[in-house]
Amino acid sequence: MRIYDVITKKKHGEALTEQEIRFFVSEYTAGNIPDYQVSSLLMAICLKGMNDEETYILTDAIARSGDSVDLSRFGALTADKHSTGGVGDKTTLIVAPLAAALGCKVAKMSGRGLGHTGGTVDKLESFPGYRVALSPEEFISQVEKIGIAVIGQSGNLAPADKKLYALRDVTATVDSIPLITSSIMGKKLAAGSHSIVLDVKCGSGAFLKTPEDAEILAKNMVRIGRMCGRNTMALITNMDVPLGYAVGNSLEVKEAIATLKGEGPKDLTEICLALASSMAHLALGISFDEAEKRARELLYSGAALRKFKEWICAQGADPDYVDNTQMFKGSLYEVPVYATEQGYVAGMDAEAIGVAAMVLGAGRRTKDDVIDHAAGIVLKKRHGDAVKPNDVLAILYTDKKDSIADAEKIFRGAIRFSLDAVAEEKIIYAKVTGA
Repeated sequence: MRIYDVITKKKHGEALTEQEIRFFVSEYTAGNIPDYQVSSLLMAICLKGMNDEETYILTDAIARSGDSVDLSRFGALTADKHSTGGVGDKTTLIVAPLAAALGCKVAKMSGRGLGHTGGTVDKLESFPGYRVALSPEEFISQVEKIGIAVIGQSGNLAPADKKLYALRDVTATVDSIPLITSSIMGKKLAAGSHSIVLDVKCGSGAFLKTPEDAEILAKNMVRIGRMCGRNTMALITNMDVPLGYAVGNSLEVKEAIATLKGEGPKDLTEICLALASSMAHLALGISFDEAEKRARELLYSGAALRKFKEWICAQGADPDYVDNTQMFKGSLYEVPVYATEQGYVAGMDAEAIGVAAMVLGAGRRTKDDVIDHAAGIVLKKRHGDAVKPNDVLAILYTDKKDSIADAEKIFRGAIRFSLDAVAEEKIIYAKVTGA
C-alpha cells in the first residue's frame, strides 16, 4: 500500500477503507511517512470530509497508537469530562471531586495551557508539592481508595495525535470536524474511562464561535464515542465571556475553592453542577434530575470540598491552602482598571481577556515558557453589570511591571459598553445525548 494512493483517493472525495486509515496512522506514527505527504492527506480530509465510519476508524487508530489506561477493574463507574478550551475554565477542579463524591471513579489526565487558554495541570501546580506525575500503580491505587486522581498526560498516550495535531497546527487543517473529533476522542478512549462528558464551548473565547457550529461538533463526537463503545454526551456552553470572575492559575484555584464552599459565581456553579450530574447519570445509571439533586446537596453540604482536600492531599499538596487561600503566592503588583464611562457592560471578548492575562504572565506564548501562577485578572464587572466612571472593572495581577500597560490596553479593548441595559446571557445552550 502506498500513501500516495491514499492521498489521491481522498482528494477525489472517496471514503477510505479501514486498512488505509490504520496504515497511514501507524506508519506516520512510526516515522515511515514524511510530514509533507501526511499534510496533503490532512488537507484532503479537511476539504472532502470523512463519513462516520471513517471517523470512527481514525479515532480508534489514534487511541491504539500507543499506551492506554486499563480501568476495567472499576467496571462502568469510571467517568471523565473534556472541555474544548476557554478562558477562566476551572471546571475540572470542581467537577472532578463533585463527581467522585457522587460515586464516580474519576481517573483523569489533563493538559497544560498554551496561548490564551489555561491548563488544569498548571492550576493544580499552584499548590506547592502537588504531584502531577504518578506511576500507573499509584494512579490506579489512588482512584481505588478515594475515587479521584488527576495527573498530567502520559508521554505515550495516543502518540499519533501528538504528531498529527502538531502538523495540523501549521498546515491550516485544525478546523475539520472529523479531525477534531478523532483527536479529542482518540485521547479520551486511550485514557480508559467508560463514560465521557464533553463540554463544548462556543463564543469569543472558544475556537467555535457559534452554538450552531458547536452543536455540529458535539453531535459528531457523541456519535463517534458511542460507536467506540463509550457512554458519551455533551453540553454546549457559553464562552463569550470568561467563566467566573478569575482568569489565571492560583486565582482560578481560589475561585474553585469558593465554589466548592457554595460561594461561587452563578455561571461557574451551574456549569459544574450540570457536568458532574451528567457524569453521574452516565456512570451510575441514575436520572438527570436525581443526579442533579444529589450533586447540589453534595456541593452545598461541603462533601465535595472534603473530597477536594482528600484528593490534593493524596497528591502531595498542603490542604491548609484550601482553608486559608491567602497562603497562595501573591503578586508584586495589583493594578485596578477603572471605568471611564457610564452604562452597562454589553460585551466581553473572552479571548482578548485571556491574552491580557497571558501578557501578565499567566499563560504561555510557546510551550517552553514559564508561567507565573499568581498572575492574571480578576473581573469586578461582568456582562450586564451597571458601570459608572471610576468603578473598578478588573484587577490585574503580575510580577512584571513592564507588562501592565500592554495588558490594560488589551483588556480595555475587550470590553464593550452600552447605554441601555442588556439581557442576561444563556450559560448552557444545549445538551446532546445522542439518544
